Amino acid sequence: MEYTRLGQTGLEVSRLCLGCMNFGSAEPWMLDDRAASVELIHDALDAGINFLDTANVYSTGESEEIVGEAIGSRRREELVVATKVYGEMHEGPNGGGLSRKHVIDQAYASLDRLGVDHIDLYQIHRFDEATPVEETLSALSHLVDEGVVRYLGASTMSAYRFTKLLYTADVEGYERFVSMQPEYNAVDRHEEANLLPVCAAEGVGVVPWSPLAGGFLTGKYDPDGEIPEGTRAADDAHTRDRFTDVNWDVLRAVQDVADSTDASAAQVALAWLLERPVVDAPIIGPRTDDHLADSLAALDVSLSDEEVERIAAPKTPRWPAPGKDT
Repeated sequence: MEYTRLGQTGLEVSRLCLGCMNFGSAEPWMLDDRAASVELIHDALDAGINFLDTANVYSTGESEEIVGEAIGSRRREELVVATKVYGEMHEGPNGGGLSRKHVIDQAYASLDRLGVDHIDLYQIHRFDEATPVEETLSALSHLVDEGVVRYLGASTMSAYRFTKLLYTADVEGYERFVSMQPEYNAVDRHEEANLLPVCAAEGVGVVPWSPLAGGFLTGKYDPDGEIPEGTRAADDAHTRDRFTDVNWDVLRAVQDVADSTDASAAQVALAWLLERPVVDAPIIGPRTDDHLADSLAALDVSLSDEEVERIAAPKTPRWPAPGKDT
């Protein structure tokens, strides 16, 4: 396993982060098998992955509970456990958002579900227009001061909103965000015109989610064929939205490079992302040991500058992208 520093911190994380949204039962494409989920997490840890990403809202806490069970017998000091706050955890007042009450209450609830005494990376899942940024930053800084949280991260918002958070933290002396989770892969490149320049300029680590575009970049789909039963696209409209002419062009480039390098399409797609200077650790979401092994093998794939450019060539990144949070 290769390791890197998260952004400009001293925190060492594996070059691949294990995404834990699959470990739950809320959606048809999730694993829905607690024992198999724990075993898969153990296999990832045995392979050297030390960075795990979940969220309180994933299957309404079920994912955090599974992660907690899996890491209970492991060397906690080596692990970087990340979770998130924002989503609705219950109906009625104060069920979601980034108010001081919700942020702090959910941090302690996540501690209980994870079975840990601190969260290594606590991330705001979205921007909350209804709550003053000073209130959110104050609550997050309090958690750091109390030792409940070690580092702060964010996910999926416009560059303007993220810059506002960073600026306010700097000016008012609040704890600063050290990482950002954007949607980023060879077909979803809108963040190159939005968040990524901010992250590069501000020394913020980038931990991309959906590095294989919901399975699109694995080559499992055919532009002229039926969508296979049991795949992500069969149940997820966002994955099907990627079925555009220009994205098929990107996939063909990925497959051509894979054929010439004796690698899988998924490995080439991950290797392409790992070549981006701003990227620290893509979040992989395996559902089987074969998926995990395929992703791990991407660390051994080296792409030339020409191959990187060939994959990038069909797309021109634009923001806002249709249907994206602005």
